[in-house]
Formats: sequence, C-alpha cells, structure tokens
Amino acid sequence: MATNEEQIRTLIERWAAAVQRGDITTVLQDHAEDIVMFDVPPPQQGVRGIDAYRDSWPPFFEWLAGGAVFEIESLQITAGDDVAFAYALLRCGTEEGFAENPDNRLRLTLGLRRQDGRWVVTHEHHSFPLAETAPQDPAPDQDAATAEQELRRLHHDWFAATAANDLDRLMAPIADDVVSYEHEQPLRYIGVDAVRAVCKAGLDAAGDGVVTWTVPDLKIVVDGDLAVSWGLNHVQLKPAGAEASESWSRGTRVFQRHGGEWRMVHQHVSYPYDPATGNARTDLHSLTTA
Repeated sequence: MATNEEQIRTLIERWAAAVQRGDITTVLQDHAEDIVMFDVPPPQQGVRGIDAYRDSWPPFFEWLAGGAVFEIESLQITAGDDVAFAYALLRCGTEEGFAENPDNRLRLTLGLRRQDGRWVVTHEHHSFPLAETAPQDPAPDQDAATAEQELRRLHHDWFAATAANDLDRLMAPIADDVVSYEHEQPLRYIGVDAVRAVCKAGLDAAGDGVVTWTVPDLKIVVDGDLAVSWGLNHVQLKPAGAEASESWSRGTRVFQRHGGEWRMVHQHVSYPYDPATGNARTDLHSLTTA
C-alpha cells in the first residue's frame, strides 16, 4: 500500500497535469468543498469555496492554451496521519518569458487533510517572487498580462452569475456612475441602479428557467488602470417548460481600476441591422456574418 507521502505526490502530480491540459474535472476532484486559495491575482481575500475555485480556472486555461507551461520542477511533502503539507516550485510561463527571466518560478504551498479515507487539498497558496528586493511597480507587460487575467476572470464570474440568476454578483464589478448603451431605448442608461433594472429584466425573462451568457471571442486590451473588452455576446434563454431561444449581439465594455479592483464604467451593446428594412437583426445564430 502506498504511503501517505506517495498518495499525496500522486494527487499533486495528477492535479498539475490536469491544469496543463485544462481538465477542470480532474483539477477539482481532490479538493475540499471549503478550499481556500490565495492566488497571484485578486481577490485579495482569496478564492473561497469549491464553486469560486472552479470559476477561477477558465481564464488561466485560456492563457495556457496559448502556449504557456505549468510544470512541477521540485516537490517536497510532509505528512502525518490526518494532516499534511507540501511545497513546490513550478515552471509557469511562456517561452518568451523564460528567455527574459529563466530562473522565474511559481511558488506553491498546499495544505491537505484526510477526509473520508482519502487526502484532499484544503488550502493553496501561489506566488511569484518580486524581481527586486525593494518594492516597485511591476513591469508594464507583466502588469498587463496579470490585469488581462483578472478581467477574464471577472467576465467568467459574470457568466457564472448569469447562469445562477445571482443579480448581486452580476452588479458587483459595475461602477456607481456607469453609462450603458443598451439594446433598447432610451439612448443611454446612467448609474448602476438603471443598469441593475435592465439586468434584472433579462434574468426574469426566463421565469423558473435559466439564462446563460458568454462571449466566446472575448478580446481584452489593458493600458495601466484602463482596459477595454469586446466580443460577440451569446445569450441563451431556457424558460421552464418552453422552447429555448438564443441571440447574438455586439458588446464593448470599458473598465477602470481603483484600489486594485476593476469596475466597468461604460458598456455599449447593439444588434446589427438590415439596411434593406432598417430592422434590428436579432435572429443571427452564429459567429458567422450570415
């Protein structure tokens, strides 16, 4: 029978391999429901609970899919009968990044407990070392990459909140003085309360069913404390006991960072129109132009 250390090593190596290939089921399988993760990007208070932990991974998977690596370089484990910890160094980055800083490594600490006869991870802490001993602002390209990951995570949290019909969670990243150009009149909606009413109406449209929203072609550009995202909004409406429907529209969103937190300050969504009739084309069902 494998020792506790051997069991934990297998668990961690399986988890790291699953992260590299974007296998969310395996990434989650050995984690406790009350997992707490202190990650490199915000939130400052950490990612808490298995649902929040699940939602944190899609932006990172997208980054890895662009050619980055997530590989264990060294791993040390200390295990008792019911509690254990491990620490590791990982190669986490792109080949371009390693060419500039070949010694850069992600530090990882894991806390584990035995639960129902098996080991589960209850805590993760990820960090990169500062390049200099004296505090300083991050390099612009590093800051932009981290900010893009934060904003992708913000969007995925929006998508999860939409599916969960969680209006408060949807509104959390929206600035009090937001100005939004919505699909319908009036010309503009000013303030978070006005936008909240629009979002509530959208969620209520499904009744006891489900509304989902994604942006499959999401693009993000960051410059300091300002950022813009754009892409095609794919909304699916699945009322209980009724036929599902879907729509595609265009969306552009502007964000400003205050106190380390991103807030949406402007949104512009629209449907294309048919120049022959002047009617909005709400019937487009794909990323094609047809």
